[in-house]
Amino acid sequence: MKKRDLLKLLSATSLAPAVTGMFGSLAFAQKKAGILRVAMTVADIPLTTGQPSQGGEGIRFMGITMYDGLTRWDLSKADEASQIVPDLAESWSVSQADPRTWIFKLRKGVRFHDGSEFNADAVVWNFDKLLKKDAPQFDQAQAAQAAYYSASLSSWKKVDSWTVEITTKTADAVLPYNLANLFMSSPAHYAELGNSWEKFAQSPSGTGPWKMALLKPRERAELVRNDAYWDAKRIPKSERLVLLPMPDSNTRAAALLSGQVDWIEAPPPDIIPRLKKQGMVITTNVYPQIWPYQVSMLEDSPFKDIRVRKAANLAIDRDGLVQLLGGLAKPAKGTVDENHPWFGKPSFQVKYDPEQAKKLLAEAGYGPANPVKVKFMTSVSGSGQMLPLPMNEFIKDNFKKVGIEMEIEVLEWETLRHRRAVGAEGAENKGRQGMNHAWAYWDPDLGLINPVNSVNRAGVGYLNWGNFKDDKADELAKKAKAAFDMKEQNRLLAELHTRVVDQAMWIWVVHDLNARAMSPSVKGFVQAQSWMQDLTTVTVS
Repeated sequence: MKKRDLLKLLSATSLAPAVTGMFGSLAFAQKKAGILRVAMTVADIPLTTGQPSQGGEGIRFMGITMYDGLTRWDLSKADEASQIVPDLAESWSVSQADPRTWIFKLRKGVRFHDGSEFNADAVVWNFDKLLKKDAPQFDQAQAAQAAYYSASLSSWKKVDSWTVEITTKTADAVLPYNLANLFMSSPAHYAELGNSWEKFAQSPSGTGPWKMALLKPRERAELVRNDAYWDAKRIPKSERLVLLPMPDSNTRAAALLSGQVDWIEAPPPDIIPRLKKQGMVITTNVYPQIWPYQVSMLEDSPFKDIRVRKAANLAIDRDGLVQLLGGLAKPAKGTVDENHPWFGKPSFQVKYDPEQAKKLLAEAGYGPANPVKVKFMTSVSGSGQMLPLPMNEFIKDNFKKVGIEMEIEVLEWETLRHRRAVGAEGAENKGRQGMNHAWAYWDPDLGLINPVNSVNRAGVGYLNWGNFKDDKADELAKKAKAAFDMKEQNRLLAELHTRVVDQAMWIWVVHDLNARAMSPSVKGFVQAQSWMQDLTTVTVS
């Protein structure tokens, strides 16, 4: 696909009436001081009950806005990777006698939006809602969204009103990372609403810096500042936050140019010059993300052969793809960036070498008369997905030149996430040899340990989508999971990543530079090196 075909810039004036019609009245479309209006890439408002849907973007806009976890990411710096810091828990420690047991000391004086008190009983109630199927408040919808983050929990109990004991199934040195994504909903408000999660979704209550004012599914959510937020330094500077689902990148750009929104996620590269000419601010920063293909290693998949996996990695012109994306990406050499402490020293070099790709395919028994035939799944848009359709078309052309015929199946983002969850063995994925699903490596579990671990097959941990199995990787993952010393953990993770790349577990393409565009009236934003971003510092003049 040629660059001029990547995206067609439609005039803002021609799209403006359509955008206004989709997302509200003229009054909404008008610019209002103190109101931050954000166009998201997702097709619907993320789940509002406490555990957001829609992946990392859901957590960014509907998780850390209205809710808090026991821990959180420090999003105050742009020049260094975000770190985990205390949130609703002021401190924590691991038992010397049993490294599976953690003690969390809770923050006093915190109240939910409905005015009820946050305490140890609330923590136990929230873990029960996700993991105790016979609990009255158990919610399958939230449990599904929290499955990855809560998977290591074995038991939890109240020690006193401000202390909670959590026990993990095995020694888990990365637990504080996962707890930043398990959010606290109000037990009292749930009871007031007749123990109905459906009603709670319309009138949610967390402890976060924003409160829900209006929810219209697939149209918009309006959040208002929580003036009583427990952390005075993070009380939002804006009065109101309006979240709009706009999966089409051209529509988002047109909405920004016409003044109907102040901020858009993932602006289309071809439109960035015009956005800049109109005075819009484009922000980018590195963050822990990889845009890959996860591949099936089942018996009937050509990717079971490492030569085919390596050939696919060597077939992609990543520099050409970056150019197509207007420079808003970086060629990948593995799951993590080459400057990351977990990168290691792989012997297999992920690069563009089509002649070597052809040679490897020939060694594996493929050629012009017998091309590799695969069917890959992707989505229209979604959290971290960048511009999946033109990117997949570009790579499809790359593959064809070396002897890989790729069929693309386009799904809605949440459908793709479900297909990921059931694994390559799932009935819905029969006849599919890979999936294009953006991935985060913000913590060791998500980034490296779980995707390589053969225990995490479909139906058990689901993060090892293609059923990759390697004894050395399994052993390294186990050791890294139990390494509480950060330096030792980083060393083991670098060894693990080296092994993963040398085995060509995935097809790695690019790292996103996390571009977003905003009106010049938006002030105070610090773009953290994270999937999460802090909107409390932002003002709109």
